[in-house]
Amino acid sequence: MTPPARRDGTPDREKDDKFYISNAKPARKQHVRPEKRRDNPDYEEPHPLADNWWDADENNRSKGGAEGVRLQKVLAQAGVASRRHAEVMIDQGRVTVNGEKVTQQGVRVNPNVDVIRVDGARINVNEELEYFAFNKPRGMQTTMSDEFDRASVGDVLSERTASGQRLFHVGRLDADTEGLLILTNDGELANRLTHPKYEVPKTYLATVLGEAKPELVKQLKQGIELDDGVAKADFAQIVDVHNGQSLVRVELHEGRKHIVRRMLKAAGFPVQRLVRTKVHTVQLGDMKPGSMRALNSAELASLYKAVEM
Repeated sequence: MTPPARRDGTPDREKDDKFYISNAKPARKQHVRPEKRRDNPDYEEPHPLADNWWDADENNRSKGGAEGVRLQKVLAQAGVASRRHAEVMIDQGRVTVNGEKVTQQGVRVNPNVDVIRVDGARINVNEELEYFAFNKPRGMQTTMSDEFDRASVGDVLSERTASGQRLFHVGRLDADTEGLLILTNDGELANRLTHPKYEVPKTYLATVLGEAKPELVKQLKQGIELDDGVAKADFAQIVDVHNGQSLVRVELHEGRKHIVRRMLKAAGFPVQRLVRTKVHTVQLGDMKPGSMRALNSAELASLYKAVEM
C-alpha cells in the first residue's frame, strides 16, 4: 500500500514513537521564560521586585514594576551614595523596601510609593531637585555643621534645613579659600561632578606673593612635582602684576587637597588669596560673599552634559 502522499506528491514518513528535535536556533528576540523548579536544591527564590521575577504576586510587587527605577539609582539620586557604593550597600543587606530586605541587584522601585530605608533610616526621595550657586566667604567651613562652632555652610542653609529641605555641597573649599560652591539635593549629579572620570574643570583666581613671569605659566601646564605626585594645570594665565604681587588664573580638573595652593607655593609663589570663580560653565560673576542664586537652565543643562546625564 502506498503511503499517503503530501501535497507535493511525495510519500509521508512513517511515524514512530521517537521525538524529532530541531537543531534550528530560536528566532531573534524570542523569549522563553525559565522554568522555576522549587524542588531543585539549587533553586533560589528571586526577590519579588527583581527584573526576572516572572510570576510574582501583584500584591507583593512594587507598583513601579518594570516601569520603576533601579534601586541603586534612587539611592544615588537621594545623595545616599554613588551608584557603585549603593550596589555594595544592597549586597550588604543594609537596604529595605517596604520593610523587606533587598540583597539582589536589579530591583526596581517606585520612588513615589515605596518606603526605602538604609540602615533603618528612611530615605526621602520625593523632594523636588534644586540647584544653587553659593559664594562661600573666606573663613567659612565647607561642612553642614562644625563641632567647634565655627561658621559653616550649614549655618547659611539652616532655615531651609529646618523646613525639611535637604541641600548639600558639591565638593569642598578649604576655610581660607572663597568663591563658587554648588549646592544641590541631586545626589547623582553631585557624585558625578566630583568623580575623576568626568574631569570637570574648576577655575581659580590666585593672588600670589612675587612678580610672576611667563615661565610660571609654562611650569603649571607642564606639571609641578608635589608630595603626592605631579599636578598639571589645564590652563594658566598671568592676569596682572603689581607692587610685588601677581594675579594668576589657574584651571584644572583635579580635586586633590589644597592643590592650587601647593602648586603655586612649589613654583615659588605663595598664595595670599584664593577664589574659585568657575565650575565648568557656572560662573561666580559679581555675587557678593555669602549670597546664593539658583542655577539657570543653560547652566544646569551644561553640567548634565559634562557628566553624561
